[in-house]
Amino acid sequence: MSNKDKWEMPIKINVVKKNMQKKETGQNKIAKNKTEITQKLTAKLNLLQNPPLGGRGAYGGAIAIIGGGNLGKSIALGLVQSNYAKPENIIVTRRNVAAINDLQQMGIATTTNNVVAVQQANIVLLCVKPYQIAEVIKTIQKAITNNHIIISVVTGVSLVDLQLMITKKIALFRAMPNTAIAVQQSMTCISHSNATNEHIETVTQLFANVGRVAIIEDALMDAATVLGACGTAYAMRYIRANIQGGIEIGFDSKTATLIAAQTVLGAADLLLQKNTHPEAEIDKVTTPKGCTIAGLNEMEHQGFSSSLIKGIQTSYYKIVKV
Repeated sequence: MSNKDKWEMPIKINVVKKNMQKKETGQNKIAKNKTEITQKLTAKLNLLQNPPLGGRGAYGGAIAIIGGGNLGKSIALGLVQSNYAKPENIIVTRRNVAAINDLQQMGIATTTNNVVAVQQANIVLLCVKPYQIAEVIKTIQKAITNNHIIISVVTGVSLVDLQLMITKKIALFRAMPNTAIAVQQSMTCISHSNATNEHIETVTQLFANVGRVAIIEDALMDAATVLGACGTAYAMRYIRANIQGGIEIGFDSKTATLIAAQTVLGAADLLLQKNTHPEAEIDKVTTPKGCTIAGLNEMEHQGFSSSLIKGIQTSYYKIVKV
């Protein structure tokens, strides 16, 4: 071996060693990246199969809301904003889960999987359309246990209908809240079957946190739907007409809206807090030959009360026929 070879040999060996170290480092990085990716995918899969429902509500359980439409979302918002339940203690389902992205951003679990939602919860609220209820119950049937409390807010589906679909003898409730539940001002009517006093107290307390509650016979639930739930739309139409009239007599839209809405809110509080009759309060603001009685009489001449009553009856008959 020449002197030149002896001098170059250590250099070649060092170069080979460095190349091997680089190769090993690259392989380690690839292996590490694969491990991290696997861990992330596993975590996501676990999250889908077991949504984050670690918290506990005031009743000690988790709530699944099957159907994240307008009413379902309103219920979820109301329960969180009233501090009745923590966001992570609620799971809301919807086919298009992107439509309830705002709930997810609040910390509420969302999924397309109704079965997973039921398995994670103690209380299940059915907030789907009437034509969807049979298929939804069929899907979640096996996940329902004797420990579940089922609450349906589905219009036109009686407790008898629910019992026939679910078959298991468990606590069943029908509840008819309205969209004011989102601001804790709902009027919710409740009927029940196979329920203990504890069950009734649990469900009553749930809805009492987001408004007022009335326990009624199931036979009156369709009527409650019209007066309480449809009633929100009737009240809004009255307020809208007030706003339009206010604009005609000189107010801008924003001011007219404030005056009209607060006036209706105040009128409702007079009845609820003082437990009086509307006519008793009307008498206090109608003076002989005054502007109030003149306006009221003109409204009645134009069919104000009769048209409202007729509208309520029409809505009721529509539900009964369905």
